[in-house]
Amino acid sequence: MIVIPAIDIKDGKVVRLMQGRFNDVTQYSDDPVKIAQRWEGDGAQWLHVVDLDGAQTGEPKNIDMIKQIIKAVRIPVQVGGGIRNIQTVSELVEANVARIVLGTRVIQDQRFRENILTISAEAEKIAVSLDCSNGLVAQRGWTEVSNIKAVDFAKELEQLGLKCLIYTDIARDGMLSGPNIAGLKEILDVVNMHVIASGGISGINDLQKLLDLKDKNLIGVITGKAIYEGKLDLKEAIQLCAKE
Repeated sequence: MIVIPAIDIKDGKVVRLMQGRFNDVTQYSDDPVKIAQRWEGDGAQWLHVVDLDGAQTGEPKNIDMIKQIIKAVRIPVQVGGGIRNIQTVSELVEANVARIVLGTRVIQDQRFRENILTISAEAEKIAVSLDCSNGLVAQRGWTEVSNIKAVDFAKELEQLGLKCLIYTDIARDGMLSGPNIAGLKEILDVVNMHVIASGGISGINDLQKLLDLKDKNLIGVITGKAIYEGKLDLKEAIQLCAKE
């Protein structure tokens, strides 16, 4: 399991939202590229970049900044937020995005879901963000909760060929309240693809709880607020996960 720092971009700045609420923003830096280089310097093996403006509006708003980040670091970058058509996916692939994180469109549009995961040339680079509230799937930048059960949707995505799922409990995100281990385990128990956990990491003890699951498919954990507020030392976190 690797530790993946999150870089959430809004209006060209690095921020974190509280439980995905766009009116509850904390700014940490006005230089996303410098932050990316900082996390790389601390030993990060991947970066998780989110275009929050894109997630809110439905179309990417920070692609130029994302391209700058990719050029500035030597580690792979996964990108999400507002990616809702194949043209944007192709543009990001051309920009050397290593993994493209889809959400709302995959949930809402069955034909798009089937095309992007089964016949598109970019299928191998696709991850789906399964953002959950009380076991149900959320969408549109977390502003709407559907009636789709997360475990059922995860199984459908795997049957379509998805190789990587990002599981987020939105009630925990930005709260430093610990990950939803039970919800994560429900997903891990029904799929055999790679899963990345996200949301609620508050410190080193939370990483140990994830490691204690000893699940080979849990390949990573995304952390944001904890590393920005000094609750989690990224170097220490990376060392812990490297030992296991």
